Amino acid sequence: MDKSLISIAPMMDWTDRYQRYFMRLITKHSLLYTEMIHANAIVRGDRKKLLHFDASEHPLALQLGGSDPLVLAEAAKIAEEWGYDEVNLNVGCPSERVQSGSFGACLMAEPKLVGQSIAAMKNAVKIPVTVKCRIGIDKADSYDFFKNFIQIVQAESGCNIFIVHARSAWLKGLSPKENRDIPPLHYDYVYRLKQEFPDLTISINGGIKTHTEITEHLQHVDGVMLGREAYHNPYFLATVDRDYYGDNHAIPTRAEILQSYVPFLEQHVAEGVPLKHMTRHILGLYQGQSGAREWRRKLTENTDVEESLPFLCK
Repeated sequence: MDKSLISIAPMMDWTDRYQRYFMRLITKHSLLYTEMIHANAIVRGDRKKLLHFDASEHPLALQLGGSDPLVLAEAAKIAEEWGYDEVNLNVGCPSERVQSGSFGACLMAEPKLVGQSIAAMKNAVKIPVTVKCRIGIDKADSYDFFKNFIQIVQAESGCNIFIVHARSAWLKGLSPKENRDIPPLHYDYVYRLKQEFPDLTISINGGIKTHTEITEHLQHVDGVMLGREAYHNPYFLATVDRDYYGDNHAIPTRAEILQSYVPFLEQHVAEGVPLKHMTRHILGLYQGQSGAREWRRKLTENTDVEESLPFLCK
C-alpha cells in the first residue's frame, strides 16, 4: 500500500500532534506530516517537546527546515531514531522568518545545495528522504526553471520523491498567506514533469478541494497532498481510506470521531495542556452541516474543561 498516495500537508502552527491525532481518527492510511521544524532546533533543542508523537500517527513524516547539509543529516538521523517513517526537506515556505534564515523557498534558487543536503540526509538514514518544493521563485517560474531544479537535485542526491506545490513562491511583495492564493497554479508543470521523468515519484499540492479533483490528479501523478481543505473541512477525509486505499472499514460518523477524541483530550488536559490548544483543530468538523456555526461558537466559548467535554460527548 502506497502510504503517500494521499497525504496531509505540513502547515505551520496547524499540524501539531493534537491535530495529527485527530486526523488519524478520520483516515488510517493517509501520510501525515509534522509542521516544519528547523534542523538546528532538533539537534540542539528539546527533542521530546519537538519530536514526540502518538504511535497511532504512523505513517508519519518529519519535515525539516534548514540549509546546512551536516546539520540536516544529523537531524534526519535523530528523526529516524525517534521512529519517523520519512524525512522531508522544506523548499517551499515563503515566510519572512524562513527568508532571513536562507532556507525554505529561498532554496529554489540553490538546487545544488538542496541536492547536497538531501544526499547528506540519505547517507545518514535508511528511511525515505523527500523534497517538498514549489515550481519556481519570484520571476523564475518557467517550466524549464522547475525542471532544471528537479534534475539538479536528483543528480546530486539520487532523490526520487518530490511533493510539488504547483505555485511559485513570490518572496518579494506577497505575504505567506497571499503566497497560498495569488501566484497562479500550474498543475500542467507537475503533470509534464511526471510525463518526462516517469521514474520519479511525484505528488501534487495546491488548491485541491474535491474528490473529483483528487481523482483527476491521480490520472497524471503518483499522489495528492491536501492542505487547507483537510484542516478546515476534516470530515472531507472520511472516505479517503475506502476510495483510494481500498480499505472497506466502516466510515466513522462525526459523533464517533468525537467520542474517540475525548479520552485523548482528557488525558492531555490532565497533563496540563490547555483545552483550546486541542479543540481548535476540530472547529471545522461540521463544516457544511446544519448548525456548524453554532458548533464553532460553543466550542470557542466553552474553554472550561467541565463545560466543554460534556458538550463534545453529546
